Parts: sequence; structure tokens; C-alpha cells
Amino acid sequence: MLEQRIQHHFFESADLQYQAAEALGRPIAEAAQALVTGLTSGGRVLVAGLGPSAALAQVAALALTGRFERDRPGLAALALGADAVALAGLIAEGGLELALVRQVDTLGQPGDLLLVLDPEGEAPALIAAAQAAQSKEMSVIAITGRTGGSLRGLLGETDVLVAVPHERRARVLESQLLVLHCLCDAIDLQLLGEQDSA
Repeated sequence: MLEQRIQHHFFESADLQYQAAEALGRPIAEAAQALVTGLTSGGRVLVAGLGPSAALAQVAALALTGRFERDRPGLAALALGADAVALAGLIAEGGLELALVRQVDTLGQPGDLLLVLDPEGEAPALIAAAQAAQSKEMSVIAITGRTGGSLRGLLGETDVLVAVPHERRARVLESQLLVLHCLCDAIDLQLLGEQDSA
């Protein structure tokens, strides 16, 4: 019984990956192009997520500033909220929503990008951060679950929504990591070209 339940997780995850491969190819490519355009024009990527998605935000920032699978010069990226001491002070002053908005207002510049990771697309702090980014003429890339939630409604013409076609939070989080890997690979491909197979 327990083994069957465990196997079900693998089968459900595999089924989602097959569905998502077709559904997300275009939006991920659009997101990758927006990131490359912003980064090569001198922009930076601010990455935000809450809970498990905050850890994914740190993974994304590390892969951009360091390396994904190939050596390349570092790309300007920062995971918002990664500095727990500074964030605690901002939260004490006005809550998490104000803390992320303050970081976007302080660190973001026109031409930068905000990459938001939110399984439901409903986190008030991330919605506020996205609105703050838009007010600073930053593009927003939102990686969410099926509908995109409230984040979908505020995205503009220069923004990109990558909506994982699933309702279950665990499956969306797994897919968010895969989407980040696809983005990093696409960025490296556009900046460095095809990798030699030798």
C-alpha cells in the first residue's frame, strides 16, 4: 500500500512533466529571451519567493551569479529576502509585504527584471513586489501554478507568465525547479552557443 502511494508520486510527477513540456516551451523561451535581453543590456535579476519557493529563488540567483552547467562570467542576480538579518529588520518595520517592496524599490532599476516564484500566484507580498517592480519599469517573470492566480491579472505586455499546469503544490514546486533549470540552460545557450559534445 505504501509503496503504491510512493509510486503514485513518481507517476503523477512524470505525467506532469510530459504535459508541461508542450505547454511551457513557449513561455519559458519568452522568459529566457527577456532575461538575456535584460542581462546583456546591463540589467539585473531580482528573484523572489516565499517558503519553499524562497529556497528556489536562492538556487536561481546562485546559478546566474555562479554557473549552471558551464563556466561563464557571472550574471547580476540577487535573491530577495536571502539576508535574514536585514529582512527581519524590514519585517519588524512593516511586515513581509513591505519588506519585499522595500527591497525592490531600493535595489531595482528600470531595465531590471523581477523573477517571482509563487505556486498559487496569490501571495500578497509577491504581488506587491511585482507591482513595485512594474512601477520602476522592470519586467516581471512569474512562475506559478495552473491559473497564475492574481499575479496573472497584473502582468503587462513586457511581462511573462510561466504557469505550471497543475493544482498540487508539491508538483508545482518540483516543476518550478525544472523551469529554472530550463531558463539557466537557455540563457547559457544564448550567451555561449551550443556546447561541444567532446
